[in-house]
Amino acid sequence: MTTPPIPRTGGQILVDQLKTHGVRHAFCVPGESYLAVLDALYDARSSIELIAARQEGGAAFMAGAYGKLTGTPGICFVTRGPGAANASIGVHTAFQDSEPMILFIGQVASGQVERESFQEIDFRRMFGPMAKWVAQIDRTDRIPEYVSHAFHLAVSGRPGPVVLALPEDMLMHTAAVADAHRYKAVQAAPQPADMVRLKALIEAAARPIVILGGAGWTAQGIADIRRFVSTFDLPVSCAFRFQDLLDNRHNSYCGDAGIGINPALAQRIRDADLVLVIGARLGEMTTAGYTLLTPPVPQQTLIHVHADVSELGRVYQGELLINAGMNEFAHAASALNAPARPKYAAHTRAARRDYEIWQSTAYNGMPGKVDLREVILTLGRRLPEDTIYTMGAGNFSGWMQRFHRYTGYRTQLAPSAGSMGYGVPAAIAAKVAHRERTVLSFNGDGDYMMNGQELATAVHYGLNVIFIIVNNGIYGTIRMHQEREYPTRVYGTALTNPDFAALARAYGAYGETVTDTVQFASALDRALAAGKPAVIDILTDPDAITTQTTLSRIREKALAAHNAKN
Repeated sequence: MTTPPIPRTGGQILVDQLKTHGVRHAFCVPGESYLAVLDALYDARSSIELIAARQEGGAAFMAGAYGKLTGTPGICFVTRGPGAANASIGVHTAFQDSEPMILFIGQVASGQVERESFQEIDFRRMFGPMAKWVAQIDRTDRIPEYVSHAFHLAVSGRPGPVVLALPEDMLMHTAAVADAHRYKAVQAAPQPADMVRLKALIEAAARPIVILGGAGWTAQGIADIRRFVSTFDLPVSCAFRFQDLLDNRHNSYCGDAGIGINPALAQRIRDADLVLVIGARLGEMTTAGYTLLTPPVPQQTLIHVHADVSELGRVYQGELLINAGMNEFAHAASALNAPARPKYAAHTRAARRDYEIWQSTAYNGMPGKVDLREVILTLGRRLPEDTIYTMGAGNFSGWMQRFHRYTGYRTQLAPSAGSMGYGVPAAIAAKVAHRERTVLSFNGDGDYMMNGQELATAVHYGLNVIFIIVNNGIYGTIRMHQEREYPTRVYGTALTNPDFAALARAYGAYGETVTDTVQFASALDRALAAGKPAVIDILTDPDAITTQTTLSRIREKALAAHNAKN
């Protein structure tokens, strides 16, 4: 005989659902609108660790990064109005990056809606375009249903964020309702005929290339896709911010398709007779502004594999469109028999050589005393292979993107949406999920300051992340565009920074400043040995703007073009 459920508050029912669905960590900025949930989390503190951030944008970034890293929905709680507005950047990033995430927002009491009550917002309208589903739980007895749907939706098909609003009175009301069962991810699988056609197209190709990307991968799926590309000896490029989907030391790996792409790789994609896209959406960054493949019908034969059927044919028409989850496709592909003698074998070797030349050739005119290429190589030599590297957005990331070799699945957390401020909270989330692993956050100075206050969170919870700041005193990416489009008319891009090392020490972290390349290795060793979060502030010359050129050369070229036109 089944025991009837006992009455519980909405807050208790909600937290019990989190436990049922396997939640181990949650991120928040506390608010009075969901005090009943905080109270229930107090009773669940032995099974769910609550990480309180210093700003809702940081908390939402943490939840999204946690979802990307673990494949399970990252959980975030924020209060209504301003709290939800701050968190919206994390929801937008999670949507564009396909990060499974659930944002719970405290809401005004049910009897106060539609009066523009204190901090009241219609969250369905606010978050509708940037989430997979937005809903409000108005009845306490329906919490298990809504939360179950949120978990299923966040991880199924193309993963992404879900937003649930929680009226304050609903959380305090009681109901006798049974818990839901644990969620199950649902993905489509490729049809046998699709795999037969895929193999035939590959065997007929002379210049194929694979573009690997997307979310929802598992370790087994990564192993299966590696077996497939190895068996077929295919050259593989990883989409922007997904370089860790294939060990960069693998003979098939030929670089990343993203900002600052190797010109040789870009030309190779343009010249390909077959492009097999697995998981990537083929957005602006991956296609170099939709120029590597021309929409709507590219000149290359296109095979596009994606978990979301609505992405197939959205921008590009393909010869073969396969709606399948990444791991389901990888499993089917790994079982295919290889062609006896692929006629593109030399093409694959040449693509790999292009990558090795691109990575080993540093720009020989980099000004200043700090060589960022050597900094990146030092990280690779000194840190464990399973180190998790996180980044936000900015030109500083180009050095990591070009010169670091990612060695394994989920060693990179970076926003394909180009969100500044992501690297610091993402590193905190990574350390929460994997306290046993080394986590390094690589940031620009403008990027770091957008969520640098979360260093206090790292100190508070003993999360010994190493934060590197590439400090050139400017918003580098925008300055670069200014100099190219409006040379010498610099405005709004200069920064005045604190002494980041001293600030770190004030937080209770380790802090050190590096002004010369020769200082970096020993500074890194001291940071690793500090036994606390650590900040290494690297002072660089602002003229060193990219891995390929300098600000002064960009300006000279722009002025010459301007003078020639006039």
